[in-house]
Amino acid sequence: MKRRTARWEGAGNREGREGSADGTASEEVRKGGHEPCWERRLRRGDLAAVAETRAGLRRFLEHWGAPGRAETAELLTSELVTNALLHTDGGAVVSAVLTGGPAALAKGLLRVEVRDLFSRRPVPRAFPAVPDPRKPGDGSADAAGTATSGRGLLLVDSLADCWGVRAHGVGKAVWFELDAEDR
Repeated sequence: MKRRTARWEGAGNREGREGSADGTASEEVRKGGHEPCWERRLRRGDLAAVAETRAGLRRFLEHWGAPGRAETAELLTSELVTNALLHTDGGAVVSAVLTGGPAALAKGLLRVEVRDLFSRRPVPRAFPAVPDPRKPGDGSADAAGTATSGRGLLLVDSLADCWGVRAHGVGKAVWFELDAEDR
């Protein structure tokens, strides 16, 4: 099995994470002459990689954005990565790019994208309105209050500055953007 080590160009004393060409997890950060970017490849069904992805993104965004913005990016990335790993038959690639020139690492626009090999577009679930506790016997205390999943894209929709889905080869890419400052 051929192994490769991820590159951490211009990242100071950061250490690379080993990965392999056979689809095991790998991570890469580039901060050279291009826009700062971070990428991680995920194996199919590897839900432990969700926490590792958050940690890698946290390191990448260490000095970026107003208070709370990096945490919002972590949450939204977790949701997209989890969706890709749970609802597709393959692995995924998550990437983050900061744009905005020399100040990008602190104040750039963040774009996170999760690519998978499943072409069907995700659709946010519509939950019924939360029942009014002042109306007994309302009968609507169903999925709105008891569902344990299905809110990921609703979080992305409500917290991201913008988001979308684009066709990508044989699959799709689900992406979101966050400005460094809360709008």
